[in-house]
Amino acid sequence: MSDKIILLVEDDPDDTELTMNAFRKLRVANQVVVASDGQEAVDYLFGTGCHAGSGVQPVLVLLDMHLPKLDGGEVLRLIRANEKTRLLPVVILTSSREERDVRESYEAGVNSFVQKPVDATQFAEAIQQLGLYWLIMNEPPPKVG
Repeated sequence: MSDKIILLVEDDPDDTELTMNAFRKLRVANQVVVASDGQEAVDYLFGTGCHAGSGVQPVLVLLDMHLPKLDGGEVLRLIRANEKTRLLPVVILTSSREERDVRESYEAGVNSFVQKPVDATQFAEAIQQLGLYWLIMNEPPPKVG
């Protein structure tokens, strides 16, 4: 198991399972932490709430746009506003096809915006491509603090 954690922020259990299956198929050794709403993601990232005292930062955040409690856009803005997390790679992974969501995500500092394919096979392939790029090919930013 790798010490490089992926934070998956996803409220749909089916999409969570599809993502986890795709990572298993790719044999991704990284631990995947799942947050089922925006507030849980923020708590994890900043060591608050139910994640008080946790200090392990992920190497990648896969973030859905439409989440309960805090939406993905707000989570992204909080990530970029904090010195500790502002360079953290964030990929929006969403079913949204709204041009406004794409524009606002990039304006808020997202690294990539990926629309979830509806087809399960295409969804798995998209996750595998994301994993290959962000976990193997991409050079991550230096850790802060």
